[in-house]
Amino acid sequence: MSSASDYTPPKVWSWNQANGGRFANINRPVAGPTHEKELPVGRHPLQLYSLGTPNGVKVTVMLEELLALGHKGAEYDAWLIRIGEGDQFGSGFVAVNPNSKIPALLDRSGPEPIRVFESGAILLHLAETFGAFLPKGGAARAECLSWLFWQMGSAPYLGGGFGHFYAYAPSKMEYPIDRFAMETKRQLDVLDRRLAESEYIAGPDYSIADIAIFPWYGGLVKGWLYGAAEFLSVQDYTHVNRWAEAIWARPAVKRGRMVNRVQGDPAEQLHERHEAGDFETKTQDKLAAKA
Repeated sequence: MSSASDYTPPKVWSWNQANGGRFANINRPVAGPTHEKELPVGRHPLQLYSLGTPNGVKVTVMLEELLALGHKGAEYDAWLIRIGEGDQFGSGFVAVNPNSKIPALLDRSGPEPIRVFESGAILLHLAETFGAFLPKGGAARAECLSWLFWQMGSAPYLGGGFGHFYAYAPSKMEYPIDRFAMETKRQLDVLDRRLAESEYIAGPDYSIADIAIFPWYGGLVKGWLYGAAEFLSVQDYTHVNRWAEAIWARPAVKRGRMVNRVQGDPAEQLHERHEAGDFETKTQDKLAAKA
């Protein structure tokens, strides 16, 4: 791997897998499946194929919130996609999401299955399907959607930018870390200023904007992402911290964060979720105790 000071880009780039770092085994410059593998299908109308990353947590929180409101049609099967092992490149997964990223949703509630990919699109699809967590029109709807798409455009700077170079890159490089730390802190300031004037992100009511933003920026101020809370002085963003604590106090958020989770406390990992009782009987600590 060349250092930051002696690399001169060639006239035409070519792929060198040896420079791929931690993710060399799954990153590649082409799309499409690498192997044949059908996806499992459970008994519920909604089939989710995901992993407990911030983008995956958005959708499981949304589904658990819908169920908490009494929307029985939001019952779902959540299947674990292990991206470190390349599950996202199986033919079945690529058929649901040609971009090979989690989460991916197959909505089988209608006469024909509907595939929905990109976490923001899934949140919007579910909100419109069930008439929840999204204002029906006017300025309130526009505000909510604006913040939803703000998150979709901003989080890559946090995850793929700051998180990658601070936590995952093969070597520490000052320029990219400084560049993306600056942008991450600017984004936190955007949120802090907004939350100084509003209880929730899009206004007085909890919405898909909060559900989308919490796993990333709420997780950052709560110390869950990249071990970077001290580095980014997250305690300074008092309004973001207030909001994050309020979101984390919601039982559906706690449940949603457990689904498809494979790291951390085994008691907080529910690799697959097929019914509400799984939270009580099938977390990894309970499965290990039975083994």
